[in-house]
Amino acid sequence: MAYLQPYLHDLTGVFSAPVQAWADPHGQIRGEGAQGIHCGDDRVVRSAVLTVDGEEPAWVSTQVRSAAAVDYLHFVRVPGAVADPLVHLTRSRTADARGVEETIRIDSAQADPVRLRVVCRIVVDSTPMEKIKSGAAPAAGPEVTGPAWGWRGEGTRARLEPGAADAEYAGDTVLLTWTVDVEPGGSVELPWRLDLEDRGAPMTGPATAPLVAPRLADRRMDRLMSRSVSDLNGLRMASSDRPGDTFLAAGAPWFLTMFGRDSLIAARMMLPLDTALAGGTLRALAARQGTTTDADTAEQPGKILHEVRRATLRFEEDGQGVALPPVYFGTIDATPLWITLLHGAWRAGLPEQEVAALLDPLEAALVWLRDHGDSDGDGFLEYLDTSGHGLANQGWKDSGDSIRWHDGSLAEGPIALAEVQGYAYEAALGGAELLEAFGRPGAGEWRAYAEDLASRFRDAFWCEDADGRYPAIALDASKRPVDGIASNMGHLLGTGILDPEEEATVVRRLMDPTMFSGFGIRTVSTTNGGFWPTRYHAGSVWSHDTAIVIDGMTRAGFAAEASTLAAGLLDAAEGFGWRLPELFSGHAADQVGAPVPYPASCRPQAWAAASAVPIAVALGQLAPGAPA
Repeated sequence: MAYLQPYLHDLTGVFSAPVQAWADPHGQIRGEGAQGIHCGDDRVVRSAVLTVDGEEPAWVSTQVRSAAAVDYLHFVRVPGAVADPLVHLTRSRTADARGVEETIRIDSAQADPVRLRVVCRIVVDSTPMEKIKSGAAPAAGPEVTGPAWGWRGEGTRARLEPGAADAEYAGDTVLLTWTVDVEPGGSVELPWRLDLEDRGAPMTGPATAPLVAPRLADRRMDRLMSRSVSDLNGLRMASSDRPGDTFLAAGAPWFLTMFGRDSLIAARMMLPLDTALAGGTLRALAARQGTTTDADTAEQPGKILHEVRRATLRFEEDGQGVALPPVYFGTIDATPLWITLLHGAWRAGLPEQEVAALLDPLEAALVWLRDHGDSDGDGFLEYLDTSGHGLANQGWKDSGDSIRWHDGSLAEGPIALAEVQGYAYEAALGGAELLEAFGRPGAGEWRAYAEDLASRFRDAFWCEDADGRYPAIALDASKRPVDGIASNMGHLLGTGILDPEEEATVVRRLMDPTMFSGFGIRTVSTTNGGFWPTRYHAGSVWSHDTAIVIDGMTRAGFAAEASTLAAGLLDAAEGFGWRLPELFSGHAADQVGAPVPYPASCRPQAWAAASAVPIAVALGQLAPGAPA
């Protein structure tokens, strides 16, 4: 089944989870693709188009002030005026967790007063996010007869505050009209605001203080860090019933909610700056930890969930496709990642009492590794969707065509991913250290589990080609090593599952031009039969994927290689206006000069923005240790 997912690379936006507003590069919200004002998983306003005296003002520039604030500068043509653009219009849009606000400021240097008729035509909406993502036609908007309306029935409420505008309501359209006189050398401001409330939403804005970006000596690195922390603040959110436990939503526009894997990886990257985010993430996910076995939701005792939505997320046609329940556990890696984040946060200075409060969930998560993550008892963690409507692939490369043999053909599940075995090894040792430090039994058992896992991994996962040995991307249903050369092997670095010689082998394979594009590590080698530079998980470069490799190289002692990768990713960030996207093209840097966007890439994306931290550490701009 094919989807026409909208392109995002040329859009602009403001973000303050759970609210986001997407516009064209000039600030007009036209209702095309992902454009609109969204609350949680719904688009509430489809379009908001501004005209002055019946014409759209001439766009000049777009200035991003933060993830939550952007200014669009325009010129306004005045009949009979000189050629100089003496009337400026600045459309400032901001978002907060309760809604979106605009201020239209008009400044004039004309010799005479200028009378202008300013109109903002707003069309309301009620289209679910999955329909927008699949390119489906928008749903019919609700009829609006006044300044307040619901878009999803009871529990949802939008309220328009038109300021000094004349507001006209007709069907699904609101016209805001201002007739203004701007004096010579004077200015006027025309504000309006849309407040949004969804009382049934599982997620809300956080009740904690925002993250603070450190100042870095290198100008380029400082720009990336400042932009990244701003983006992360736009993605901060909390469960509605636990507003003090802040975590990072995965990304905008499609994933502005709790994602186990994404939230955990981003929080771990941020440990050199902040442990409070890790604590909130750990508690928020532990509160929803699995307690029973349910094939429909993929829940199992001790398991950490994959994602949370307001309602079932559907990408189906005639009953075929994906339908993820509102709380979905279909992930193989979130549970070991939760354990390693707890261990890393403890080592970075998370208060002892906060760690102690999470020891029961820790023990349950460790048991999941052994009793549920390893579904067939072969000693490896593997996954297979048994519901018929869940995700076919349940690692971070979760598209259906991501696990490939070197000839490009697809592997059949159950799948045991290479990197997940490394996560489990590190989790078992970290869990053992925590149990021992807090006087709980079982440390020896988990150290033995890790030792056995490393031995099994060494026997089962290694492949060889003309260039030497390397770890397979996965084991397939027949326990054969899937010989695709892929970035997954880079996630093993620093986990401890590889010996020093094996780590050196992995580093050498990753730094080869078939894997390193000059900007980042490709998801698969250019020699793979399925390689294409803009294939989602088979040729593109993912910012966080390369950042995890950078962190692993740093921890494993490969400082020079980590610095080279970090410099490449910093160059990519500059090419994208200092906002690292979710992913970008795997074209070679020496062939294209500037990074090529993947047009449907989310931005901001939590683990992409958090990648600024391992980049800064590898470039010597930030200490790798505990936060100050």
